[in-house]
Amino acid sequence: MDFFAGVLGWTVIAEPGGSFTGWVGDRLAAQVVAGEEGWRLFFGGDEPRALMANSSVDSGRVLHGPWAPPPRHGEPCWVELLTSAPDEDGAYWKRELGWDAAEGQPGLGLYTSARHGDPRPVAGTMNSCLGAESNWSVYFAVDDIQAACARVSELDGEVSFGPGPLPIGMIASIEGPHGGYCQLLEKPVAWGGNWSG
Repeated sequence: MDFFAGVLGWTVIAEPGGSFTGWVGDRLAAQVVAGEEGWRLFFGGDEPRALMANSSVDSGRVLHGPWAPPPRHGEPCWVELLTSAPDEDGAYWKRELGWDAAEGQPGLGLYTSARHGDPRPVAGTMNSCLGAESNWSVYFAVDDIQAACARVSELDGEVSFGPGPLPIGMIASIEGPHGGYCQLLEKPVAWGGNWSG
């Protein structure tokens, strides 16, 4: 938690049961729960329930996404599903959340949602040739990607990719000194960066 808070500028609050929350102003950016591995995503929906790929549906107010306010430094700004079965997973997300699959570039795809009006990109998908179980990758907004990567190094983390340009925008992949990884996206104007149009 200290590593990600140091890179992303979170205000950290200790919660009951040994978990911690990271805040950007008045918006919750993340919660770290002892004993859990990886990111668990919560998508907005009508009925709370568990989904595949370490995700769930929550019926509460959606804090981040295509209809939320633009992401600030340290807030989630995109999610991407790494999968070896894109067609199968696309049918699953359509059935569970009403998403549609849209073609991106080779090996990349987009899920869109019209839940609150016109269709907007809600998540990405990337083909994995490793045959691993599908999992979600989380992107966090940063104001200055070079400065954020320098901070990663100062805090004994690792920049495993970038910074470099991708269709979504200027990104870097980082990993903390005790595990945990995510992507950084520089100055996204909205959820999904360049995918938002």
